[in-house]
Amino acid sequence: MKKIALMLLSAFVINASMAQMDKPVTVGGAAMYATKNIIQNAVNSKDHTTLVAAVKAAGLVETLQGMGPFTVFAPTNEAFDKLPEGTVGTLVKLENKGTLTKILTYHVVAGKWNAEDIAKMIKDGGGTATLKTVSGGTLKATMKGNKLVLTDEKGGMSTVTIKDVNQSNGVIHVVDTVLMPS
Repeated sequence: MKKIALMLLSAFVINASMAQMDKPVTVGGAAMYATKNIIQNAVNSKDHTTLVAAVKAAGLVETLQGMGPFTVFAPTNEAFDKLPEGTVGTLVKLENKGTLTKILTYHVVAGKWNAEDIAKMIKDGGGTATLKTVSGGTLKATMKGNKLVLTDEKGGMSTVTIKDVNQSNGVIHVVDTVLMPS
């Protein structure tokens, strides 16, 4: 009887642990499921409506639904609000699609790089790691305390506020500032 009770308790603990591992991260009030792709999750985040609109305007939806894997540093609506007034409205115009695409793909790195991987690259790099973006630019990654900080080519800095939001085709790290290529 004791043996059965222990087996049941062990099964309960294992199942509870697995359920916690499968528990989705919440971003912008919406659950982000590791079984969904970057776009399927992003469209549900109320904190990323500007990013989603920009991705649509740039014609990048199909790309970010692709196999990947991609690491996306996803700026929030508040991050876009830090840009000079009128910037987003100007960027989403058809004639600025190339510039918008360059900015958005500057937030994407090929491969799936979780925060632990990036922190290891920073440590191995003596305090800095250089990430090559899909747009062809570079981001400098450093640690400020226990926070991952990205510096763009213009010297702007963005902090990862939510890390390791796993997707079926990569990972998202939510950032607090839009990163700008040179």
